[in-house]
Amino acid sequence: MAATRACPSVVDRYFTRWYKTDVKGKPCEDHCILQHSNRICVITLAESHPVLQSAKKIKSVSYQISANCSRLQNKVSGKSKRGGQFLTELAPLCRIMCENGEEYTIYSCIRGRLLEVNEHILQNPSLLQEKPSTEGYIAIVLPKFEESKSITQDLINQEMYEDIILKRDILAAEQLNTDTSDPVTLSVV
Repeated sequence: MAATRACPSVVDRYFTRWYKTDVKGKPCEDHCILQHSNRICVITLAESHPVLQSAKKIKSVSYQISANCSRLQNKVSGKSKRGGQFLTELAPLCRIMCENGEEYTIYSCIRGRLLEVNEHILQNPSLLQEKPSTEGYIAIVLPKFEESKSITQDLINQEMYEDIILKRDILAAEQLNTDTSDPVTLSVV
């Protein structure tokens, strides 16, 4: 009897995963960029992002970046996607507010034109945690054609990302062991 193999998901089959770790120097705030062969990039939360790791309850998601800038106002039209907001690598896409008061800003991580934001996560923020690579995506960005090969220079691939996660886990375990193995000396008077 032949063993059955699970078919790869659409994401695994058609997209290349790229990662940006410790975005803006914030530990473990990792983002994932799913790059399709047609240059389109889907911005998602990486598996190690605190929102996904600690099972925090998401209160709300906001695409209102500043008083004058809302990603919801983005309107594209035509074949060349005219009118889309141009994003730099550190352009904020949205803010995730958790019920415990913590707030996380999600960044573009790549240069390109904003095609779409996921309005479904406004009504159902739990999609970010339940299906981060599919229905819980943050935004879709289209890099310039001439930059489509170079946008991944500052990103890491899946294998390098898994190595970083493993090193973080080992470091955390070592710190936990040193914290619990410190002998406490009691003095008897």
